[in-house]
Amino acid sequence: MKVELARHYSYRDAIVTSIPSIVMMLVGSIYSIVDGLFVSNFAGTTPFAAINLIWPAIMVFGALGLMMGTGGCALVAKTIGEGHRDEANRIFSMLVRVTVIGGIGISLVFLLLLRPVAVMLGAEGELLSDCLIYGSILTVCLPAFLLQMLFQPFFMTAERPTLGTKMSVACGLTNILLDFIFIVIFNWGVAGAALATVMAQIVGGFYPYYYFHSHRNKSSLRLVHIDSIDWHAIKQSCLNGSSEYMGNIALSIVSICYNLQLIHYLGENGVAAYGILMYAAYVYAAVFIGYNISIAPVISYHYGAGHKRELHSLLVKSLVIIGTLGTVMTIFAELTGRYTSAIFVSYDEQLLQLTIRAYAIYMVSFMLFGINLFVSAFFTALNNGVVSAAVAFTRTLIFEIGAVFILPLLIGIDGIWWSVDLADLLAFIMSIVILKAFRKKYGY
Repeated sequence: MKVELARHYSYRDAIVTSIPSIVMMLVGSIYSIVDGLFVSNFAGTTPFAAINLIWPAIMVFGALGLMMGTGGCALVAKTIGEGHRDEANRIFSMLVRVTVIGGIGISLVFLLLLRPVAVMLGAEGELLSDCLIYGSILTVCLPAFLLQMLFQPFFMTAERPTLGTKMSVACGLTNILLDFIFIVIFNWGVAGAALATVMAQIVGGFYPYYYFHSHRNKSSLRLVHIDSIDWHAIKQSCLNGSSEYMGNIALSIVSICYNLQLIHYLGENGVAAYGILMYAAYVYAAVFIGYNISIAPVISYHYGAGHKRELHSLLVKSLVIIGTLGTVMTIFAELTGRYTSAIFVSYDEQLLQLTIRAYAIYMVSFMLFGINLFVSAFFTALNNGVVSAAVAFTRTLIFEIGAVFILPLLIGIDGIWWSVDLADLLAFIMSIVILKAFRKKYGY
């Protein structure tokens, strides 16, 4: 499937064009969940809790790839819209090189920090041992993970969204097959889960590198030789993508805060229940992220080309589509919460009931979450990373963290689960205010 950034997008066009990116993100989220599913059912609660405890810390560094990808994608699409395709390829190539070199350095640093970080998060005994095993294996292969996240937004900019879908399917099948072999057959537990994940990341990170460099590449983007690094373009890409990075950092910090509170109030069962909520949330969020990945390069292109009427059209249509999706997914989540929880923890009735209760409260947030996510992505596409980051930062690091520590004091354990709902309500109000405040400047 080949798409064109330059044309007018109807509701049907926006939806159909976004399907490959949505599928790509859905498959990616599902194969991330597979680790937890296999570990929970074949290794036990403690290894499952370990994965969920250390993963947010790894994502603090892994999200750098997403920052470079989304921010660079906005700059590259805008540059193409301005008619400078060779410059766009040069920027794209620089981003890939910087990501590989940076990933190697980050791996070495985080390997030294892994144990103190795990201890700081509250891990001890067997839980600490499992955290270190899982975290060490993933950290060694962090460059591949960074590349995988970098390339995801660029498939749409290259006007080849189905290539991203195929890559996600290949990664997903690799991860699922190896999870079965390593965890179920070989009984390697968290080590098997980690090895399966990094093998999938290697496929997702290095095949796109080969494709964009090879003669088989017929897309609008190509890796080219560069003699020097344009630090201004790198800085602009990082600034553009700072909202996505801050959003992921904030999500990781929020997850750490949730886990600290849950260990205090509920012990390992609380961390395990929260892990299940996160897995389900990844799947639902993947729909919104996939849509944003597909529509953001179109917004950036028309912004670069000065088509203000198209910007308005894309904004209105996107808000309607995202709002409808959020309503449908929230209803679906509420109807299927019991069955989703049982997939992971049917072996433990007490943990199952805790998870069902938490699921019903937590998933209300998806009514508004998608709109907040889109508003942040919209300003990233407009190359305004400061406003985009402010939206993402405020929702998570201010509203949600504040709520997760205050609400339990007011209404008990349920306050932990209600925190995200309150945060998204406050963020929705803020998003509407910001859209109105910048309407005159961008002409949408």
